[in-house]
Amino acid sequence: MSLRSNRVGEQMKKELGEIISRKIKDPRIGFVTVTDVEVSGDLQQAKVFISVLGDDLQKENTLKGLAKAKGFIRSEIGQRIRLRKTPEIIFEFDESIDYGNRIDTLLHQIQREDKTKDSEQEI
Repeated sequence: MSLRSNRVGEQMKKELGEIISRKIKDPRIGFVTVTDVEVSGDLQQAKVFISVLGDDLQKENTLKGLAKAKGFIRSEIGQRIRLRKTPEIIFEFDESIDYGNRIDTLLHQIQREDKTKDSEQEI
C-alpha cells in the first residue's frame, strides 16, 4: 500500500466511525467500531473492517444494514474527503479481535490447569 492510500484509509476510518454512529438511523445496525480501512493502491476500493458488539444475529443484521446504507455512506465520505472518485466500500468483520480473545481464553485455561497440577503435586 502506498503512503497516499494509507492516509486516505486513516481519514476514512475516522469519518466512517462518525457517519455510522451519528448519521445512520437503521435499527439493525448495532454498536459498530471501525477497526481498520485498507484502501487499494489505485484508491478504487476500500475494505472496511468492523467489530460489532453482540451475537451472530446482531452481527449479520448490522452487516445487512450497512450494505443497505452503502450508497449514503459513500456519498458522505465523498463530501468529507476530497477525492476525484470515492472508493467502493466493502464491509468485513474484523476476525482478529475474536481470534485474540480466543487465544487469551486458551492461555488463561492453561494457566489454571497448571496451577491445579501444582497444587495436586504438593499434596
